[in-house]
Amino acid sequence: MKILKHTKLYAALALLSLGVASCSDSFLDEKPYSQYEAGTGDPSIVENHLIGLHYIYAQLWGYSGRQGFLSCWQIGMDITSAGSTEGVENPFYQYADLNSENAGVSYLWQKSYEFINNANTIIRDAGTDNLAAAAEARFFRAYAYNMLVTLWGDVPLLVESISVPTFDYKRTPVAEVDRQIEEDLEFAIANLPDVGQAKSESRINKDMARQLAAEAYLRMGMRDASYFEKAEQAATEIIDGGKYRLIDARYGKYLSEGGDYYRDMFRQGNMRRSEGNTEAIWTFEVEYNREVNGGTIDNPQHRRVWQPAYHKWEGMVNADSLGGRGNGRLRLSNFMKYTVWRGLDGDIRNSNYNIRRTTNYNRPNYEAVIGIDADGYRVARDAGVRNVTVRTGDKVIPFRTDSLEVWYPYPTKWGGYDPTDDFGYALIKDWPVMRLGETYLLRAEARFRQNNLAGAAADINTLRDRAFKAAREETGNASLGRVNASAITIDFILDERARELIAEENRRMTLVRTGKLKERIALNGDAGPANKITSGFQDYHTRLPIPLSEIQLNNKEEENLVQNPGYTR
Repeated sequence: MKILKHTKLYAALALLSLGVASCSDSFLDEKPYSQYEAGTGDPSIVENHLIGLHYIYAQLWGYSGRQGFLSCWQIGMDITSAGSTEGVENPFYQYADLNSENAGVSYLWQKSYEFINNANTIIRDAGTDNLAAAAEARFFRAYAYNMLVTLWGDVPLLVESISVPTFDYKRTPVAEVDRQIEEDLEFAIANLPDVGQAKSESRINKDMARQLAAEAYLRMGMRDASYFEKAEQAATEIIDGGKYRLIDARYGKYLSEGGDYYRDMFRQGNMRRSEGNTEAIWTFEVEYNREVNGGTIDNPQHRRVWQPAYHKWEGMVNADSLGGRGNGRLRLSNFMKYTVWRGLDGDIRNSNYNIRRTTNYNRPNYEAVIGIDADGYRVARDAGVRNVTVRTGDKVIPFRTDSLEVWYPYPTKWGGYDPTDDFGYALIKDWPVMRLGETYLLRAEARFRQNNLAGAAADINTLRDRAFKAAREETGNASLGRVNASAITIDFILDERARELIAEENRRMTLVRTGKLKERIALNGDAGPANKITSGFQDYHTRLPIPLSEIQLNNKEEENLVQNPGYTR
């Protein structure tokens, strides 16, 4: 059978056939920005189902029914704090409110099992005649199970497709689920095409599977140290394969504009390998009115989550140079804004092109008299220490409270402006999923775990060589930014991941995987206001609650789907 528009296969758990409630009718109104939907004009059932897996990926990370969903996986930790929150993410920093009825928890659980059940169908149908198709399906099954065990611990393990509602699922120990993840990834690496040989560059290839394996094996290594060597090997096969190179020179469509070579990687039209991005391992393709693999639906919220609402200033208009219109759903913490960059002057990843800290009034012919207080913040006219006239092109003077929503340093990776959609509800831009910069960080972590501090430092310094290249040329200091082996700790690596991968990695996954969630929360550094700072974290919050509806549906026996400790419901 084909997957037709607005239809789903039966979900693996009973809840999945029912869907997840939304606070907004927009969740019901799918707004395709690509025509590449499962079943569209494709006669192959297996191929159609494979496209469906990419479609689920688009549904998961492009979800706008709850606009704060993306914030759930970034907020309440070391790198970000609350901005103009939508609500679903609030229990992820106000931890006392995190419970099994949270819509973000339920949605990720639901989509993970949709990956799994649809992948099981493909694996069954592909049999031994279509190993590449089975390999792509196994990649997504491993991807889903890796998320599940990282965030929930023991979860139901399903390796056969389910076509009828089922109500007797039980939790499977992590070690057993991990064996399935390992088997799936080994099969995927053996049978997927090489980079450049897949049906499109967004389809899954061997190196995408290797990158996922490196991450999964690092997590597995926390209970069985032999996996650290396997993680290093998976990363090394990508690094030494000769197919990728870190971007260290400007390229692409925007050479006539201000920018730098790190910024170039994250601008639409530059993000794919075919567009010159030699660092890209997996770029999920999103584009207007083209049958791009996977495509997307709904209205992806990445830009509106990460970027502040500068449009609320009277002297500003939305602009591509500022990344378009944001909502300020979350904001960088003091740790991320300041502490993590201490002593790293010249790091291109902290340039104003990449972490934008200042801007200028850009509304044409703007002129206003404003008040400024003794600290340099804007206040009501005539109420401040002095009044000044500001005009188009002058540096913006913010109100003191603007730092909570309207303006604060922000990463520009998700910026993009569509002049036909000034309101900027949807993000029509490719998504960076895997790239070589992270591969070096994964290998550095694997080497650190094996006490190879020199090897870990070498990988960090490969990234630092790129990050400080321009500054070294300017200063003549060839060792600027380099780190010694004695400095390498897991916290150092996590700091470097924050510098390199801010707004890309799922930070909650990383901190839970490394066992550092609780410790890193204390680094956040924000002092207020009280309703915007992280509070109430208990040790049990490291694991997410199993959705209550799942527990209620699987109640035939008392031992079915037991809730994670600490959660009362």
